[in-house]
Amino acid sequence: MKVEKFTQIIGSDFYTGVPDSQLKALCNYLMDTYGIDPKHHVIAANEGNCTALAAGYHLATGKVPVVYMQNSGEGNIINPVASLLNDKVYAIPVIFIVGWRGEPGIHDEPQHIYQGEVTLKLLEDMDIASFVIGKETTEEEMEAKMEEFRAILATGKDVAFVIRKGALTDAPKVEYKNDNTMVREQIIQHIVKATGEDPIISTTGKASRELFETRVANNQSHKYDFLTVGSMGHSSSIALGVAVNKPGQKIWCVDGDGAVLMHMGSMAVLGANKPDNLVHVVINNGAHETVGGMPTVASQIDVVAIAKACGYPNAVSVDNFEDLDKELLAAKERNELSLIEVKCSIGAREDLGRPTTTALENKQNFMDYLKNL
Repeated sequence: MKVEKFTQIIGSDFYTGVPDSQLKALCNYLMDTYGIDPKHHVIAANEGNCTALAAGYHLATGKVPVVYMQNSGEGNIINPVASLLNDKVYAIPVIFIVGWRGEPGIHDEPQHIYQGEVTLKLLEDMDIASFVIGKETTEEEMEAKMEEFRAILATGKDVAFVIRKGALTDAPKVEYKNDNTMVREQIIQHIVKATGEDPIISTTGKASRELFETRVANNQSHKYDFLTVGSMGHSSSIALGVAVNKPGQKIWCVDGDGAVLMHMGSMAVLGANKPDNLVHVVINNGAHETVGGMPTVASQIDVVAIAKACGYPNAVSVDNFEDLDKELLAAKERNELSLIEVKCSIGAREDLGRPTTTALENKQNFMDYLKNL
């Protein structure tokens, strides 16, 4: 189905969401049509944030908003759906558009498998009526379902369109770029060189894929790394849990700007606990690059100031490799919590692979390595 027709049938003029590769056609259409405009389109920090923003839109306008997300975001909406939107509370109608990663019978990465199995059940449990859209879904079927949904929405209940891979088409081409010059894979190569045999916890997306391939290129073991392939926004908390239990060992967290934004409260917890053996590296390209390149707000905020306000004793920002190497060395030798923000370009090589070990193998190898530290 053409994405423009899809949005016409829905008939809303306000969208907020967290980008998803399965919804790239929709994301590009919204960026081409509205850009980032608080009146019509906002890319928020996480899916719960989106849901609350949508509720505010409804309260102010009386109209029905749309929240788009990957199905991994269902966990983030459970609380506001159950305790804010639900018709037993404030009866706020919202249309959810959910990218169906890990759909049963469709090959996908391990972090999507279980989420894919329970996607429709979670919607049902939240009392959200759903309709699956695939490549074969016709405009007439969509229009008929939307008529049904309007009656449901009028009662203060919520509905969802669940989007299969390739179901939305004919999106405009949108180029995502910034003015930064440092390439993320090269940044990770410098981090690996500086960290030596120190454990690294890396964030979801291309950063972990590039870390894995850097180890392959260096003929190094993968035992040093925990790849947080799912659970976006939680790698720094995982790193904190490791660091406090391995106090004599330097621990590194390689994070991304979208992940930091998604659960920024973790920085406050890190800053309050001040593990003196943890280095938090935030690679900031101001984009949700792994799922298509749509912007985050991270290029408009001061990550260093936020870290310092959260209690990090040391926080710096770098935009060149000379400064990066200097700050990596200083953080390695320092016995205090440190943050290094690295300004990064958007883009990755097209032949970037994925980890060839399973998630369970990764966990076990990492745990075995930690035992001996």
